Amino acid sequence: MSPGAGRDQLKPMRRIVRLMMTLDNAGRVGVLGDRLIEVGGYGDSDPVTQLGKDLKHLRKQGWQIDNIAGQGEPARYRMVSCDNRLRLALSPVQVAALQRAMILADRADLAKRLSVETATIPASVGSAVIPHDASVELSLCMKALRVRSRLRFRYLGTQRLAHPASVRFQNGQWYFSAVEDADLDSGLLKHFVVSRMSDPTLDVPGSAEPLEATGTIPLHPLLWEVDAPTQVKLRAPADYVPDVVRLLREPDSRSPRDDGDVDMTYTVTHRAALRSRLYALGNRVRLVSPDDVRDELLTELQKVSG
Repeated sequence: MSPGAGRDQLKPMRRIVRLMMTLDNAGRVGVLGDRLIEVGGYGDSDPVTQLGKDLKHLRKQGWQIDNIAGQGEPARYRMVSCDNRLRLALSPVQVAALQRAMILADRADLAKRLSVETATIPASVGSAVIPHDASVELSLCMKALRVRSRLRFRYLGTQRLAHPASVRFQNGQWYFSAVEDADLDSGLLKHFVVSRMSDPTLDVPGSAEPLEATGTIPLHPLLWEVDAPTQVKLRAPADYVPDVVRLLREPDSRSPRDDGDVDMTYTVTHRAALRSRLYALGNRVRLVSPDDVRDELLTELQKVSG
């Protein structure tokens, strides 16, 4: 009996399971390639190539694993949660037919699951079939848009009164795009995650101002127009600037200082997203100004710490 063969088979199987668990736990955010190399335990023998082989193997088994990093950024992999038995059970011709049906039904939520790049789908094609969702908030968002009614709701602890522009299903969730009543003069369009809304009520039909429908919502949370634009200055040691850029995107401007730090200026339209990224960066970055943004961050930290 040869004990070596069994152990040789078991080790790569365990590695594949660890990779899948890490990808699944990361969700839509994805996980950096360096982290997957660490989880895989490839050692020093060309770990990037070995990781690529394992990911290729998983893709052949029907799992969809995409590199979602931007150009010039470190590789970040995301696994789309799906039942890969469907793709394995169908022939290439049948998969192609199912992809065409998905395009005609305008089911962008299924595009990634069937390996269709949504950017390649013609905008004029589709019958606007809406995925089923029993959410009261979603139903009222759609009704507000249909009857052109202002919508009142609570979001991030603040009561809102908004004029609807569109309701979109994107990146695995529903978004309500609207202009708040106080922002009508500026036309500031904000994108609200429907699942985070509460206590929605409709004003009378026709009470909302007519607004143009929105296009694709930017993927980077810091680009979402949730709050009024604010100029924010951050400061970080030069060695940590790449970390800041990776999480917050390229700043509007950079100013090297004599002490070796670098000041970076950002135009922020989503303060909650900014705070979340700053927490991830920790002591690698300092929030210099403005005072009201610093106060919001400190207040939130005090609540979390009790």
